[in-house]
Amino acid sequence: MDFYTFARNLMKIYVDLFYRIEVENLHYIPKEGACIVCSNHIHNLDPVIIGTTIPRKMTYMAKEELFGIKILGAIIRKLDMIPVNRDGADLSAIKNSLKALNSGKVLGIFPEGTRKKKGAPSNVKPGLAMIAIKGKVPIVPVAIISDYKLFRKIKVKVGAPLSFEEYYGQKLSVDTYQELSQKVMEQIETEIACSIS
Repeated sequence: MDFYTFARNLMKIYVDLFYRIEVENLHYIPKEGACIVCSNHIHNLDPVIIGTTIPRKMTYMAKEELFGIKILGAIIRKLDMIPVNRDGADLSAIKNSLKALNSGKVLGIFPEGTRKKKGAPSNVKPGLAMIAIKGKVPIVPVAIISDYKLFRKIKVKVGAPLSFEEYYGQKLSVDTYQELSQKVMEQIETEIACSIS
């Protein structure tokens, strides 16, 4: 058993013990081949929830500050996470993300770059669409709906994969990447709104 599987199984025990997980449309996750799984970000446990509900091994992008925390940094390195500098365009993170996709991995991204408070406007980064287009992979939007109170339900709603295939090979502006990334986030927010109403 590799370290990822061990950590995933351990965290699944924790999640199942303290929360009620409900997953919808898991069939939208490709059984093989590279793709990006992106989600809204509302709690520190979001990566754990996604990682324990998505059946495939995932490589996450994570803020580089986490890698400087002694024990946590060692763990996330073993989990093959990719450090990201959130202050600007991190070319190294983009390169490493494309390398992961080229090897057929599932890349996990939180498009807003950080946790968002309830009701706050989205601040989506252009990197999501850029990586998907340059990597020529679909994006699978995932909505996490929960208040994260102990023993309450956490709903994970997987949306139909999105493709930006018509943009492959084109030279696009940062604004265009931003607009396309925003479209993905809007679909996630629509899924959330539909589940709450």
